[in-house]
Amino acid sequence: MDIKYKPLLPKTSQPIIIIGASGIVKDAHLPAYRKAGFDVAGITNRTRSKAEKLAAEFDIPLVYDSVAEAVRQAPPNAVYDLTIMPEQFIESLSQLPDGSAVLIQKPMGDHFQQSKDILETCRKKKLVAAINCQLRFAPYVSAARWMIGQGLIGDLYDMEVRVTVNTPWQLFPHVMVHPRLEIQYHSIHYIDLVRSFLGEPGSVMAKTLRHPAKDLSSTRTTIILDYGAAMHAVINTNHDHDFGSQHQESFIKWEGTKGAIKAKMGLLMNYPGGLPDSFEYCLHKPGSNPVWETIPLEGSWFPDAFIGTMASLMRFKEGGEATLPTNVEDVIRTMAVVEAAYQSSDAGGIRIQEQL
Repeated sequence: MDIKYKPLLPKTSQPIIIIGASGIVKDAHLPAYRKAGFDVAGITNRTRSKAEKLAAEFDIPLVYDSVAEAVRQAPPNAVYDLTIMPEQFIESLSQLPDGSAVLIQKPMGDHFQQSKDILETCRKKKLVAAINCQLRFAPYVSAARWMIGQGLIGDLYDMEVRVTVNTPWQLFPHVMVHPRLEIQYHSIHYIDLVRSFLGEPGSVMAKTLRHPAKDLSSTRTTIILDYGAAMHAVINTNHDHDFGSQHQESFIKWEGTKGAIKAKMGLLMNYPGGLPDSFEYCLHKPGSNPVWETIPLEGSWFPDAFIGTMASLMRFKEGGEATLPTNVEDVIRTMAVVEAAYQSSDAGGIRIQEQL
């Protein structure tokens, strides 16, 4: 089967100015841009030495002392790549030229009021702004989206994300201390992904939990997204499965009236080394037993999905795409679901004793 899953690249050169020099820039943004042949014109970071180190490693010609200097020296048609922490977004966005294009790291704020403030800043400055919800562009997600769009598995009625792994949170020191760790910084990927396939849920039920022996705010979550009487959409994450690899899981599964798709997200297992991904599908064939087929796909979530988010912004900016999938007006709805999930978790379920 000839599945269409690779991102379309822009036709014009749009130099990238990177604001921030964190680990995700080294591990994903810059490898993705190098692979795609994008022009990274310069980088800035509050600690200049970190920016200089990445500039030397990835042949970035200019290192700026500040966002203001980067804006002053930015080449025409520049695209800004904001890779800092959410509390710094508004300060940096406010310094960008009105109407400029910017890709903003997820999450779109650390809480919903901040998300709304970021949206208002982008509106006020008329920015062509997208959030880096890159899981939407992982090769196996794009392949599944193409198959579903072609009607190959019929009407979608079930979507599940399950993650049972041992996550080394210590690799993310600025994130691991967050009071809303698991949903805000991890399951947000899956909430956004489900929305991209199923649209807006009517409501959400969730519970997020901490590990009794770890000084982290939350590491395990169950989320049920309500899409009515027939659609089942559930997210289950457990980052505390420190019992070897035998029963670890990391997958997305789509089931429809004519078939099913299952994608293994190998990146999350044995992190940061990861394991190979896999992409399998099963189509109903009248009179025969179900058979699962495997299709090899090139690339993975890191770094290839980061090509997709930047390419979609560039193509929208140049007029090659009519819509910008992860624009701030869309992703604010992901943030609303995130906020609702936390409210659901805090409120708890129906009290059994009250029924008696």
